[in-house]
Amino acid sequence: MDVADRDIGVTVTLDYDIKGEGTPVVQLHGLTSSRFRDRRLGLDFIEAIDGHRLIRYDARGHGRSTGPAIPAAYVWPRLAGDLLALLNRVAPGERVHAVGKSMGVGTVLHAALRHPERFASLVLVIPPTAWATRLAQHDNYLRNADLIEKRGMDYWASLDRRLPYPPAVNPDRPFTLPDVEERILPSLYRGAAETDLPSPSDLAGLKVPTLILGWIDDPSHPLSTSYKLRDLLPDVRMQVARTPADVRTWSERMAEHITAVEARRPVRAGVTVPRVAVDRKAAERRKPVAAGGNVQELRRRSA
Repeated sequence: MDVADRDIGVTVTLDYDIKGEGTPVVQLHGLTSSRFRDRRLGLDFIEAIDGHRLIRYDARGHGRSTGPAIPAAYVWPRLAGDLLALLNRVAPGERVHAVGKSMGVGTVLHAALRHPERFASLVLVIPPTAWATRLAQHDNYLRNADLIEKRGMDYWASLDRRLPYPPAVNPDRPFTLPDVEERILPSLYRGAAETDLPSPSDLAGLKVPTLILGWIDDPSHPLSTSYKLRDLLPDVRMQVARTPADVRTWSERMAEHITAVEARRPVRAGVTVPRVAVDRKAAERRKPVAAGGNVQELRRRSA
């Protein structure tokens, strides 16, 4: 599917697949990943959601989708435009459940603010750095881009694989290279360095039912972002993962969230559900607060 980005004068081709019948659920991966890479890493969470039309796609410049070596092409509002164009093609006039991971969180939130009527519910998985914490990540991304241009992706990856996984990530999962062409990868990082989540004031008015799945001890996906989103969004639930076993419950948590939203027939923005309290001190001590999860989809250098 071709999408014309007239602001920067390029056309990108989005590769996608659809499985099943019913209300659509669209899943978005994170920076440097893809549908294929997510499956290898055990991050294809929507497969277990029965009775729905499952839509997966590779973001521009990732996997089998095309993209230019232009940093401005990869800021999250542009990715949100791609998502909305895809939904207009494969689910015209339908409200969809959107599951965004890391970078996908930014894409989904920008899209939902632009057209909240298109979204029945949101699932925000490991929200990335945002606002104040985005400043440090900005510098990390620029260093990544420079290093890849000077030494190549393989050398950069040899350093990246030495970084420890957060506690909720399966320590036995395979190491995978970015599913991105090396010539494009520096532009992805430079674009990511210049983008951020929508403003808190805008998010405070987003009434789409939302589930947040965060995890502990990951500077690229800090719980501070999840807590802030929990406090801002009017209709929200949140769970925190501390172990791989918690992450393995994510698909079930998502299915429960979608089922609960659909039970509110007709599905519409603005219906509230109680917040789920999260004990921040307990989270820091890694004591269980609630089952449910968060898996890290990307390494510290990818968010």
